[in-house]
Amino acid sequence: MLISQFQSPQQLADAGQTEVEQWLRGHKVRHADRLAAAAVRAAATQHTRVVGEATAADLIARLARAVLDLDRQLADIDKRISTRFEVHRHHAIITSMVGIGNLLGAEFLAAAGGSLDGFASADHLAGYAGLAPTPRDSGRRTGNLHRPKRYNRQLQRVFYTSALISIQRSPASKAYYDRKRAEGKRHSEAVLALARRRVNVLWAMLRDQRTYQEQPPNIAAAA
Repeated sequence: MLISQFQSPQQLADAGQTEVEQWLRGHKVRHADRLAAAAVRAAATQHTRVVGEATAADLIARLARAVLDLDRQLADIDKRISTRFEVHRHHAIITSMVGIGNLLGAEFLAAAGGSLDGFASADHLAGYAGLAPTPRDSGRRTGNLHRPKRYNRQLQRVFYTSALISIQRSPASKAYYDRKRAEGKRHSEAVLALARRRVNVLWAMLRDQRTYQEQPPNIAAAA
């Protein structure tokens, strides 16, 4: 954001801390006072001028404005997706689950094909998301379970991301994650285990047409 307006140490020095801070505040930049002070301080230590500095500054400004414009476009797209999802018949059920907001919920529906009609069970959905290990037995060796190589990575991302968020916001999810870690699973393995469990929960919620109800940690951890 800063370089879209001030591309060189000289420009920062000429503007001064107050003007830089006011500009940052006008663009709703967090901690504008600290950022302005640090930028002006750093500019004061720069005394070397290089050939083509003005041309480089102009190019940097153009690139920075293009990035900011792209960011605004993405924010607008997110808003449109969110607004469209809010009128979906499953919106209230899906977003009642801790860790799933409008964007993740919309992504879930898109990855699942708009509904769960194409999935015979929660296990089927989990397998499609790459969260259900499949047997890879050979000869006399049985019980070899491996994560499938072909699965919907977008759907897995939805459940993995929502699981990460739920660890921070849901006591039940945190207790389940801690239990898996105590069993010796790595962080990513524990999150995947939680994500797999959340497939079952979301499946049941949509099947029964009911919103999410947080279970006490001792009950959820035992599940």
